[in-house]
Amino acid sequence: MSSEKPTGLIAKSGIELLTWGTPNGHKASIILEELKEAYGKDYVWQGINIGQNIQKEPWFTKFSPNGRIPAIVDHDRNQFAVFEGLSILTYLTRHYDPEHKFSFTDPDDISLAEQWMAWQHGGLGPMQGQANHFYRLAKERIPYPTQRYVGETERLYGILDQRLKDRDYLVGAGNGKYSIADIANFGWVNICYFSGVDLAKFPNLEKWWGRVSARSAVKKGLSVPSESKFGNATYQKRLKEDKEFRENEEKLKDLADKAKAQYSYKYSSP
Repeated sequence: MSSEKPTGLIAKSGIELLTWGTPNGHKASIILEELKEAYGKDYVWQGINIGQNIQKEPWFTKFSPNGRIPAIVDHDRNQFAVFEGLSILTYLTRHYDPEHKFSFTDPDDISLAEQWMAWQHGGLGPMQGQANHFYRLAKERIPYPTQRYVGETERLYGILDQRLKDRDYLVGAGNGKYSIADIANFGWVNICYFSGVDLAKFPNLEKWWGRVSARSAVKKGLSVPSESKFGNATYQKRLKEDKEFRENEEKLKDLADKAKAQYSYKYSSP
């Protein structure tokens, strides 16, 4: 993989992934690592540094019109391009998961997987993205949107937690089967502390997060293009070892708690 600033495609065959280390980017890198491990389906990737706005350059928007990562280009299918994480998950399993190790054949399970992926795409991702911004990144600390979006993210986590009661995975008979439905949701849950959400408050979800995190392909996928500083495991490690970081996190939490109190926030789900 080239360390230089990308200016165009570099592969001639196979899947080429254009991505960055975000929850949406990790959807694509994780499923590609899973397919590589299961079937030997290799791929190449390029890091699209969103801080440099590479995703807005014309060569990139040719493949992703919305100017967002991730995108893939399938060189073995006439350079067919796919953008949006949900679409990438379904495309790759449709074409490259013949044994349905990460997808389903039963029509009801196919529908349920689509439902939980759509739920993430339209709910968890956008709401937690706003929580990230107002809880941690906004230059001005504004109480109302802070409690609004952190609270809504907690509500959505409650829905996942309830779904995972007596289940190992989101979709599938019995205790469920690890699938693209889990991959779609995992990237966001994996940065919950960055978003101001305490995963320990959702025990079923926390167990699921640990279960998915332990997969070797998931670990590899999270390192594309490089290991994120915002993942739960990295966050918890830094919280223990870095006093200044811990003190700053306590201040952020205090601001969020005050915002919730100011607007009489009370957790409820659904």
